[in-house]
Amino acid sequence: MDAIKIKKVRENAVVPGRATQGSAGLDLCACLDAPLTVPARGSAVVPTGIAVALPSRELAAFVFARSGLAVKHGLGLLNGVGVIDSDYRGEILVGLVNQSDTPYEIRPGERIAQMIVMPVSLLPVFEAEELDDTARGAGGFGSTGK
Repeated sequence: MDAIKIKKVRENAVVPGRATQGSAGLDLCACLDAPLTVPARGSAVVPTGIAVALPSRELAAFVFARSGLAVKHGLGLLNGVGVIDSDYRGEILVGLVNQSDTPYEIRPGERIAQMIVMPVSLLPVFEAEELDDTARGAGGFGSTGK
């Protein structure tokens, strides 16, 4: 059976786990020695203290916001979704943005994001003179209606 290998790169790191049997995401925890405040309308980069090795180059790990932190406190990810490539072996860092008017204090060991491993398509890329026509064509934002 293939598995995700997790390496602690900081002594007080928490190995990610799923909160319930049906959870898709592995909870990533803040690896901090002391609380860290994310200022109102500000941002912070939070270490997790872990590195991962995925079992295949056809997999990637994606870091998503935790819905509770987002809805209750306005905390999201700076880059929307973090991408951890299959060949990356460095520490996973989580860039958080506080979209509220209230500072938020992150406690050591607090669950700050979730990581989901998903397949990725590694299709070849080539430049083309023309693209196939579709019913939508080049219709962009809002072109299909409300």
